[in-house]
Amino acid sequence: MDLYTEGDPIADTKAPDGPIETRWDRRRFEAKLVNPANRRKLTVIVVGTGLAGGSAAATLAEQGYHVKSYCYQDSPRRAHSIAAQGGINAAKNYRNDGDSVHRLFYDTVKGGDFRSRESNVHRLAEVSVNIIDQCVAQGVPFAREYGGLLDTRSFGGAQVQRTFYARGQTGQQLLLGAYQALERQIGLGNVEMNARHEMLELVIVEGRARGIVVRDLVTGEITTEMADAVVLASGGYGNVFYLSTNAKGCNVTASWRAHRKGAYFANPCYTQIHPTCIPVSGDHQSKLTLMSESLRNDGRVWVPKAKGDDRSPKDIPEAERDYYLERIYPSFGNLVPRDIASRAAKNVCDEGRGVGPGGLGVYLDFADAINRLGRKAIEAKYGNLFEMYERITGEDPYEVPMRIYPAVHYTMGGLWVDYDLQSTIPGLFVIGEANFSDHGANRLGASALMQGLADGYFVLPNTLANYLAGVGSYGKVDASHPEAVATRTAVEERIQKLLSINGDRTVDSFHRELGQIMWEHCGMDRTEAGLRKAIDEIRALREQFWQRVRVPGDGEGLNQSLEKAGRVADFFELAELMCIDALHREESCGGHFRAEHQTPDGEAQRDDDRFAYVAAWEYTGDQPVLHKEDLQFEYVHPTQRSYK
Repeated sequence: MDLYTEGDPIADTKAPDGPIETRWDRRRFEAKLVNPANRRKLTVIVVGTGLAGGSAAATLAEQGYHVKSYCYQDSPRRAHSIAAQGGINAAKNYRNDGDSVHRLFYDTVKGGDFRSRESNVHRLAEVSVNIIDQCVAQGVPFAREYGGLLDTRSFGGAQVQRTFYARGQTGQQLLLGAYQALERQIGLGNVEMNARHEMLELVIVEGRARGIVVRDLVTGEITTEMADAVVLASGGYGNVFYLSTNAKGCNVTASWRAHRKGAYFANPCYTQIHPTCIPVSGDHQSKLTLMSESLRNDGRVWVPKAKGDDRSPKDIPEAERDYYLERIYPSFGNLVPRDIASRAAKNVCDEGRGVGPGGLGVYLDFADAINRLGRKAIEAKYGNLFEMYERITGEDPYEVPMRIYPAVHYTMGGLWVDYDLQSTIPGLFVIGEANFSDHGANRLGASALMQGLADGYFVLPNTLANYLAGVGSYGKVDASHPEAVATRTAVEERIQKLLSINGDRTVDSFHRELGQIMWEHCGMDRTEAGLRKAIDEIRALREQFWQRVRVPGDGEGLNQSLEKAGRVADFFELAELMCIDALHREESCGGHFRAEHQTPDGEAQRDDDRFAYVAAWEYTGDQPVLHKEDLQFEYVHPTQRSYK
């Protein structure tokens, strides 16, 4: 079946050429500026209040722009960034262990399996150094060594210790830093904060992003909000799989609505599977819980050597244990990147050596570390994570090993952006996990927080000015503009359509079934036959959804079923595009593992000659159109990725 057509190639025209070390400085100097008196006349909408959105809104307001901030949570500090546990990377080299901006750049490009832009990644590595200083100045309580210096620890995919952390609460502490900066600007009247509002559509006027349509989730009121530019910082789309480590509210609607209006969606099939999650315990679950990758610093991953060995882990002697990551990847051991560790866990479980219910688990054992360092040292580093695990499972990880298994965690795909973080729609900028730009086919641990804060604090405030400097010639528009009125009317009609179906199935039942299709056929292991089957099943299920879904209540007030229905409707369309993207990419790369494309020893086999590009998809209402952005590697030449 013909699933897509191929269009003209696409290119990032904003990144300077020349020495990579000076590209960001040169871009900042070449960009136009807006003088302080004129900034007060300009309005910017920021959707999302996580690390990217919160830091961007605070920084833009500090610069003098008027900012309208929107989030669907009841407070900006409830954004899902708060759930991040393990840490944030920065090339500070406090350990004097050989780290540098270039090494962080190298590790990130390699960790992304050579599917990210060198210019973007080098900028990220450069800016990482400033992020730590900014956060310390805000009072973020990073862990410190005895001498008072900030402490660091190891994370997967690196042989240096560059990850700064605040026990297992790094995301929470960083978000509170951004939140207090945001609240300061709210207090000064520079940020207009709108909590419990969900973006349902993007307003395009004369080809430019000029506003959004939002619904007040408490009153049901639908309003049109206009501005001179729109910034999406609305996170990733991992909840297309239903079971993931994301909060239940996380969704793709803001990005998908922009995609339908003309913003290209890049690499949608690039989904990160995190190896360190608490295994599924039953059909009653609505989400999964992450155990920080930092635990792999001191925990050792193993399974029994013999199939079907269901003895208590304490009764299995060392000689009958397989520390398989240390065996297969001796150079990195338990700190291999996430895609490598996840696939290895799946392989040993597929061999019949998994542990726990259904054999879908491996052990993460801290006995050696406790014997070597003492229980108090482990408590100081991971105490809250151990407590969380015990509360969920009823098992004490100080006494018995944790059980973990891979789960959907992060999405490297997202809206396509250029070096300035602007999408294919002029005036629409996309930051943080909502864009595709920095991680390639696999995100290294502790780099999501780095990217979110880099985009929000340091990159967007520089590049957005270049666009806003010319915005005066576009003229002011308000909610009475015909395009704005038509957009709002379309939103109201869609809501009424969802409410009027009055079928016999719940929204959650459709979402769960969609998630099962995606996990089975577009998850850790993909095949051509499976992906084609998934596309057929998704289309059939989507047709059922629009005929049989039941959304109780009405649109005049709080209606969480209505909220979920709109989001799941968008997940259906995204899921089909994810499968098409996965099907067209006939290679194994990072977290995207096609069973037909693997090395003799079972590792991912890239095809750089055919697939060293970003797949940017255009929405047409019929078949999507593929636009390819060729990737050039001048400084980190693609090789077979090895962590052995």
